[in-house]
Formats: sequence, structure tokens, C-alpha cells
Amino acid sequence: MRPAATLPRVPGPRRTTPGHRGDFVVLAVEAVLLAAAVAVGLVLNRRGAGLHADAAPLYATWRPHVGWGTPLAVLVAVVVLGPGLRWARTARWAALLAAGWLAAVAWTLSLALVDGWSAGLTRRLTPQAEYLHEVPGVAEIPRMLAGFTDRILDFQPDSWSTHTAGHPPGALLVFVWLDRIGLGGGTAAALCCVLVGATAAVSVPVTLRALGAADAARTVLPFLVLLPGAVWLGASGDAVFTGVVAAGLALLAARGTVAALAGGLLLGFALHLSYGFVLVGVLALAVLALRRDRRRAALLAATAGVAAVTALFALAGFRWWEGYDRVVERYYQGWAAERPYAYWVWANLAALLLSAGPVLGPALRRTVLAARAAWRSPGSAPGGPLGDRVPGRPDVGPGATVRPGGRWAARVTALGPAVLLPAAAALAVAAADLSGMSKAEVERIWLPFVVWLLVAVARLPAPTRRWWLAAQALTALAVNHLLLTVS
Repeated sequence: MRPAATLPRVPGPRRTTPGHRGDFVVLAVEAVLLAAAVAVGLVLNRRGAGLHADAAPLYATWRPHVGWGTPLAVLVAVVVLGPGLRWARTARWAALLAAGWLAAVAWTLSLALVDGWSAGLTRRLTPQAEYLHEVPGVAEIPRMLAGFTDRILDFQPDSWSTHTAGHPPGALLVFVWLDRIGLGGGTAAALCCVLVGATAAVSVPVTLRALGAADAARTVLPFLVLLPGAVWLGASGDAVFTGVVAAGLALLAARGTVAALAGGLLLGFALHLSYGFVLVGVLALAVLALRRDRRRAALLAATAGVAAVTALFALAGFRWWEGYDRVVERYYQGWAAERPYAYWVWANLAALLLSAGPVLGPALRRTVLAARAAWRSPGSAPGGPLGDRVPGRPDVGPGATVRPGGRWAARVTALGPAVLLPAAAALAVAAADLSGMSKAEVERIWLPFVVWLLVAVARLPAPTRRWWLAAQALTALAVNHLLLTVS
């Protein structure tokens, strides 16, 4: 028998999880990008380059401050990082969703209250540029819809305010309806925005679970609760937009054509909240591709829902395509004509990092690596986001045999929700950025996509998640205490 010291070394299994070094490299790139955006923004502002953002790349002003929301925000973060993170792994599903929504509401409200009750909530939606400015003038909703497009262009006696003109009439309708049911005024509107925006912390995990990614749903939820973008969810109309889009996609992921029809109706209304939500179609297709059953029927039902809402608005006198044509002209009647594309096309990404948090880059890096592995070997790549077989899909998962005719579909499904959904969101954000129709203020405008980008955190190694979540909370606290943000 040969001595143990002379026995040939048997190579061990190769590591399938990327190391941490790459994550720190990406984190360093994020830091450089942010520093460059701040430094160049300072220089351009001093030169009067027309950024129209005092704290570029954010639409905010530098004003270090604390408020009575400060200890509340710290308390929420400590609870989520401590017992909350552990409890999320074992809690009953319904209880977890309820607690997640309440925690998201508490986090958003506490961040808003750092600025004080008045500046953080009551007066947040009352400036002339906001929707509430137009609500008293809407005596008849049908008449408003019929003449909406004619009032989009600026420099007219009856031109809509900036935010109202820049969106389809659905955005104004939300606040008109709130006023009609007795929830008018800045305080009620702001609180409704917070409550609806926090539902994204429920809708995104529900979508993941419906698509067979239950473990990923539990992993992502705490990151949605301590979302740095909550600085802008409390309170802005974009909080409502975020909640509506997330709920629509959650319905689209649920079983049955009735749910898909409901999801289509909600996404059709979302299309009339913001013109940019035509890009939500990329996410909708990703959800449909990952559905467990009746994808074609769900696609038809969802399309019918979107078409029905669009037809109703058209019958009322508002045609989406005509409104968009006017909005492009209105866009360049304002600050967009001066804001330099050469700066914002990359500085927007720095603003996105502050809204999504520093975890975004490392999480997307791991998502790209997982996607590459799954695409190269669909028969052996993990079907679910954490290595599980996709329920109801025997052609996807470890050891599965892929039929030649379904190889492309199997590769797409093999990516799993934790890869395909953030990839779809990243594609939508890239298109919005390159279009030039999102120069500045994307920290709130892109929130409906940010919550889906963060699905990528499901790929992070479990031992590191608490540290990344702490970094997320610190980012939100730093932004909210150093800057006075503007919605």
C-alpha cells in the first residue's frame, strides 16, 4: 500500500457559486460611477449647464438634517435586519406577506418623516407641478378625458401642470377619484401613495411564488421592505404606479385565464398612468414565459384586458398614441431641452444605484453568470432560481431531457424567475435611458422597474445577504439625511 502522502490528489468539485471578489469589483465600479456623477454634476452646475438638479445625479438639494422619523427609520431597519430576516425564512406565507407590507409602510413613512410631517407628507403633492393642483378644476371626468390631449402643450392659458401633462390621464384620475371619495388634500393623497406603493413588497414575492420560486420570494421580500427607493415612494404618484404595475404582473403570474384577464386590465390602466409603461410589456412577456399553465390563453386574456382599457379611454376621447405625440413635444418645451443627454445617459445609472441600492450591481452580476450557465446547458441548469425543478415543467430541471422542438423554450424557462425577471427589467431600463425621454429624476420614475431588478438578490450567497441588506438600509438613511429630495 502506498503511503498517504504519495497518493494522487483527486480534484474536488468545482465551485459553482461565483466568489466574492467579483462582487467587490462591481461594488467598486458602482462607487466610481456615483463619485463621477456627483463630481461632474457639481462642475456642470457651476458652469450653468442646465442640469436643473442641484444635487445631480439626484433631483434634490444638499441639506443635511435629521427629524423625528430618524429613530423610527433606524428601529425599522434594526428589526428587519435582526429577527425579521430570520423570521422571513420560516414564517407562514400569509403572515409573512402581511408583516412585509406593514414593515414596508413603516419604513417608507419613517423616511418621509425625517423631513417632517408637513414637508415629508402633507405638502409633498401640493406644489403647482403636481396632480393635486388640477383636481379642483375637474368638474366632469368625461369632459376632462375628451379634452385632455388639447391641454398637454405648454404656454397655453389652460395648459396642464408639469406632471399632469407628462402622463396620460389615468394619473390625474387616481387623485380625482380619491377626492371624490373624501380622500382629497395633500395628507390623504400622500398616505394613499405610501400604502399603495408598499404593496410592491407583497406583489413581487407573490409573483415569484406563483412562478415556482418560493425560496426566492422569501429572500427578496426583506430587500423590498428596506428599499432605498422608499425615499421617493413616500410620497409621489410614482408610488401608485409602482404598486399598480407590480399587482398587474402578479395577477398575470397567477393560474387561470381570469387572473390573466384581470392582470391585463390592471396593466392596461398602468399604460394610462405613464407613457413609459409600454416597456412593462417586456416584464409581462417574461412573466408569461415563466407561467406554469396555459401560456397562450393567458397571453390572449391579458392582451384583451389591455385592449379593453385602451378602447374605453379612446371612446372617452383620449387616444394614447396622440397623447404620447404631444408629450414628446411638451417634454422639449421644458427643462429637457437644456438637460445634456451626454451627462444624463450615464448619470441616470448612478441615480438608479441610489434608488435600488448598492446590492444591484453584484446581484445582477451573479444573475448574468447564472443566465450564461443556464443558457449553455438547459437540460442540466437549475429550473428554479435556487436550483429547483420548475413545477409542471418536466422538461426543465436537473437531468431533464429537452425535446428538440422545445429547446429554445426550455432554455428560456431554465433561466428561472430570479434571472429572467431582473433581466427583463434591466432591458426596459436600458431602453428608457437610451431614449432620452428620461433625463434626470429617474430615481423615482424607474421605481416600477427597480422592484423587479432587485429580484436578482435571490442569487446572492445566503451568508452575505444580511450585510447587503444593511448596506441597502444605510444607503436610504444617508440619502434621506443628507439631501432634501423632491418628487
